[in-house]
Amino acid sequence: MAVQTPEACALPLDTIMSGDCVQAMDALPENSVDLIFADPPYNLQLRGDLHRPDMSRVDAVDDDWDQFESMKAYDAFTRQWMRAARRVLKPNGAIWVIGSYHNIFRVGATLQDQGFWLLNDVVWRKTNPMPNFRGKRLTNAHETLIWASKSDRSKYTFNYEAMKALNEGVQMRSDWTFPICTGHERLKNARGEKAHPTQKPEALLHRLLVATTNPGDVVLDPFFGTGTTGAVATMLGRHFIGIEREAEYRQLAAERIARVRIADAPALEVTTSKRAEPRVPFGQLVERGMLRPGEELSSGNGRYRARIRVDGTLSGDGVKGSIHQVGAAYEGAPSCNGWTYWHFKREGKAVPIDTLRQQIRAEMGKSG
Repeated sequence: MAVQTPEACALPLDTIMSGDCVQAMDALPENSVDLIFADPPYNLQLRGDLHRPDMSRVDAVDDDWDQFESMKAYDAFTRQWMRAARRVLKPNGAIWVIGSYHNIFRVGATLQDQGFWLLNDVVWRKTNPMPNFRGKRLTNAHETLIWASKSDRSKYTFNYEAMKALNEGVQMRSDWTFPICTGHERLKNARGEKAHPTQKPEALLHRLLVATTNPGDVVLDPFFGTGTTGAVATMLGRHFIGIEREAEYRQLAAERIARVRIADAPALEVTTSKRAEPRVPFGQLVERGMLRPGEELSSGNGRYRARIRVDGTLSGDGVKGSIHQVGAAYEGAPSCNGWTYWHFKREGKAVPIDTLRQQIRAEMGKSG
């Protein structure tokens, strides 16, 4: 994987760009990325060293990139990178921004000021947060993510059924529980030290990308760090563009991503909503000869029968209408899903007519 300068590329897929994030984004084409994940400096405003009860020093976030001379300077920086980010985001794109109580409220206000449309805030609850060693505040056990679309008219991606599947069939909530990076996932530098103080867990990015992107989408991370976004995007069959000004981080990220195993195409598919599937009229099955006029259908329980008419309606015992209307009339119900209610006979077995609908949908998917 090559590290490119902003001037050398148009849309550098699966590449880590070097330099300032605003300049790099300004060099990218307008309306070119599907999703942005931003983990900007938190501006922690630390004053002095922090020590544990045994007087060992805590490896806190005290790097130069997290230092700002004032809140005014931090706000100006936030406006600059958000303006650049919004320009490169597609009209139906979305952005995730993560932060702590030090910065997330200012970041959220700026998102709205820039024209983004807030969709959700998500609380990432840490199972293993750093203790509050001074005992003067509550243990800071969570971070906040804000999910926003480019505008209130954006048709953003949200894989609702996939999120339910990840959550054992229950709607995914806005409070997510993951541990912070530890053990083998925590990258170390050549000196054996923690490579990046705010490295995010891959589990967090996995959920986020499965929820709000599709295979082949382009994910931009303007604060790439050691490449968690790129590693997870690669594994999930998404493209990434990373921007990182620190050479050491770029090197570690490139080596990390090179080790990623990409999942096979079938494994990248997610559970989708039936409402999102192409509409197939029952009459199309008749037109294509998959079912014939005059052919008899039976209910799943075998109690009722109806015959197919040339226009794709059914004629039963004193009732005529669509597959749904006739089924509802027989059952005395306000509605009926005719696709699962009615069956046809093939080789002596009763087969749901929905099998034929799915066959047509599969053909449509191949042609698309």
